[in-house]
Amino acid sequence: MNSNTSECFEDYNLDKTLFPFVYTIVIVVSIPVNCTFLCVSCIQVRKKNELAIYLFSLSLADLLYTLTLPLWIDYTWHRDSWRFSALLCQISAFLMYMNFYTSAAFLTCISIDRYLALVHPLRFQHLRTRRFALFVSIFVWVLETSLNCMILVKDETFTQVCNSTSLVLCYDKYPLEKWQAILNIFRIFSGYMIPLAIMLFCYQKIYRAVRHNQATEDREKKKIKKLLLSITITFFFCFTPYHAVLLIRSISEPNDVHMFKPYRITQALTSFNCIADPILYCFVSETGRTDILNMLKRCFWGNSAIIFSCFTYTMQGQVYGLVI
Repeated sequence: MNSNTSECFEDYNLDKTLFPFVYTIVIVVSIPVNCTFLCVSCIQVRKKNELAIYLFSLSLADLLYTLTLPLWIDYTWHRDSWRFSALLCQISAFLMYMNFYTSAAFLTCISIDRYLALVHPLRFQHLRTRRFALFVSIFVWVLETSLNCMILVKDETFTQVCNSTSLVLCYDKYPLEKWQAILNIFRIFSGYMIPLAIMLFCYQKIYRAVRHNQATEDREKKKIKKLLLSITITFFFCFTPYHAVLLIRSISEPNDVHMFKPYRITQALTSFNCIADPILYCFVSETGRTDILNMLKRCFWGNSAIIFSCFTYTMQGQVYGLVI
């Protein structure tokens, strides 16, 4: 454990209010939703749906991060003082960053898959197979693990004396050390800016192809446009504020240490990604909403004999709407 004695500038009242409130909402919604989508994705993979492999990985990353949120709630409730083991701090920080950047990567994979399916439906069929999707998913997991493994190697707990009180910080250290600032800038470029550029390129091409396709009905065109807009807004809302503030922190610290409050607020917002990822693809289409409602009716108002059938019905429906 490292020691650091410095003047306190953190607003612990903000953390104590904001993070428990936001993270509790995410936990309550994310765990059942992502567990459901893991099951749905497994069934879809068996039906030779390559996109379900990306969705499975996306839900898995969200679920793993969500399971660490109770630890972060305890951490912020006790004035940013880590009360668990140093190893648990490392694992929690590792899964947090894994979620940020695997989510961005798999959203990019989904965007590319939709681009190939709608813009080049025949030319790149060999890139839209289960085997290729599995290879890409494994590559993403290995790549992100290697890029974030430094968190598991270094001691990420720091002792800070604040107003005569000794606090144990987990991962976030103020001000940033030079190596942390350099790593953050690399993450911003590789884990945020590149995926965003690829997504915008794919969506622009998809939008143009759909708009000029006379065979596509106006109703379907509106659905596709709605889907593209929803994914873009979700990505911007969950990741752009955080990475913008992180970039300012990485450039300005240690000369300016007054970015704590906006940094923490935007960090809390990123957790909504765990809710937005599965819900976005399910409820963006009318058929998805209808199938979910029918499933709930069968499960909660039917007898026990049709509980299994309600699950089967959902698998057979278009749960992912236009995404699949």
